[in-house]
Amino acid sequence: MRRILGIDPGSRVTGYGVIDSDGRVSRHVASGAIQVAGDGLPARLGCIFREVSDIIDEFRPQQMAIEDVFVARSAASALKLGQARGAAICAGVLRELPVAEYTARYVKQAVVGTGGADKAQVQHMVGLLLNLTGRLQADAADALAVALCHAHAGAPAMRLLRAGRRR
Repeated sequence: MRRILGIDPGSRVTGYGVIDSDGRVSRHVASGAIQVAGDGLPARLGCIFREVSDIIDEFRPQQMAIEDVFVARSAASALKLGQARGAAICAGVLRELPVAEYTARYVKQAVVGTGGADKAQVQHMVGLLLNLTGRLQADAADALAVALCHAHAGAPAMRLLRAGRRR
């Protein structure tokens, strides 16, 4: 079993999910949402970095997976999302975690079976796959979906990541 931290980045709310998985069977360890605090973007990025660092220190994942940037409503939104991702990635890299990146469409395809799935479908399938009862918070469900995607598709991605580091 490997422990995987999934991150659904956001400049206001960042979801996280931790699972143990052998690639076929996955078990929920923890999940939640970081309510990003701070008056300016630098303070919010610092909050993301500190909170993700604390999650890594507490749950000791061996790998990290994060949702890739998509072009949001505006270029400014996409830039803020990219910076939030960067803060979370830095927390993982500084703790020597290999970090894999997946597009939202790929995550949805891996977890729900269609890249056009909506949030409710993702929440439902994550609950089924991890045998969870009750309604999951949307950002936590998305982060767990990223972790599940990595658990199922991550072995080839991690081999490629390690091969790239050797060059």
